Amino acid sequence: MTDDRTQHNHGPAALRTRWRGALVAARAGAEGPDPLPYADNLLARWAEPQRKYHTTAHLAAVLDRVDTLAGHAADADAVRLAAWFHDAVYRPDRSENEERSAVLAERALPEAGVPDAVTEEVARLVRLTVTHDPAAGDTNGEVLCDADLAILAAPPKEYAQYAAQVREEYGFVPEEAFREGRAAVLRQLLGLPRLFRTPYGTAEWEPRARQNLLTELELLTR
Repeated sequence: MTDDRTQHNHGPAALRTRWRGALVAARAGAEGPDPLPYADNLLARWAEPQRKYHTTAHLAAVLDRVDTLAGHAADADAVRLAAWFHDAVYRPDRSENEERSAVLAERALPEAGVPDAVTEEVARLVRLTVTHDPAAGDTNGEVLCDADLAILAAPPKEYAQYAAQVREEYGFVPEEAFREGRAAVLRQLLGLPRLFRTPYGTAEWEPRARQNLLTELELLTR
């Protein structure tokens, strides 16, 4: 899933630079503490050992997709900050990851100099990734959700790697139970009228994503 407009160095230094840019823009000229310790805290979270898919590579990919879709967002920098926080707390055996990630944003961003209104928007967007179902006209939500789900439209080999990484994260779940649970998730996604809400996502990602989901479902239910 490459796009000439979204080619970036995904190493820690580049990610720190991207964090600084989004945070300083969100401050809108206000003074605040050094952004980099916040970046380092978040990068350490994204590098935790229980993560196989929800890693810094996923973070970088979501940020790339936000860049691709930024023109659709009302506040692209708030969406970028939400991307940083959306899986900042991630334990595969827990169900409250999004809520805990949103609370982390609500605690960290005001301390980092971000205005309350932007902090509230970031936390709202993080919570939206529970359902990936933004309301009509919620352009920030549409961009974040599309960026997060863009992996579904990856080329087949990359999609298969994603599916294998998800299985690895849920290694504590017995095979039959995992197959049943994953198949239910895939059917729920396939039942949605649209996986993607932005014009770009609808045109560029929707057809291939549906084919990938159908292929994975067929493999799971053989």
